[in-house]
Amino acid sequence: MTAERFEVTRKVEAPPAKVFALLSDPQGHVAIDSSGMLQSADGEPVRGVGDEFVVHMDREALNDVPLGKYDVTVIITEYEQDALLEWTISGTIQPPIRHLYGYRLAPDGDGTLVTSYYDWSRIEDRYRDKISFPIIPEAALRATLGILARTVE
Repeated sequence: MTAERFEVTRKVEAPPAKVFALLSDPQGHVAIDSSGMLQSADGEPVRGVGDEFVVHMDREALNDVPLGKYDVTVIITEYEQDALLEWTISGTIQPPIRHLYGYRLAPDGDGTLVTSYYDWSRIEDRYRDKISFPIIPEAALRATLGILARTVE
């Protein structure tokens, strides 16, 4: 853990394959989002590094930057079936900011330990003084894990 990354973990009473199926589906991201920013998504479930899908966003949910509604492309940067899914986004702000989001899954008895993380340690220097990081608070990751648990259990 660094000052530019945080992780939260929760046990979910569902097997890793069921959790991963939700996480690899663009609609799953929208279904479990606790921030209110993710409105809908277009695309197929991801199957590997480099896969992409589009998420329709509404930044007014955070009430921090007047971006309104916009689209981002989610780009998968790490992928291990039923174990790891990591992505960055490309969208309105160019070049991309290069912050990372991800989930690690580990079998735990009849369930899964799900770790959600947000890492902004590799963002472009040009954004460090213009955007307040973290964009998503740690509590939002924890709340998303609660929604994930409710959805797959």
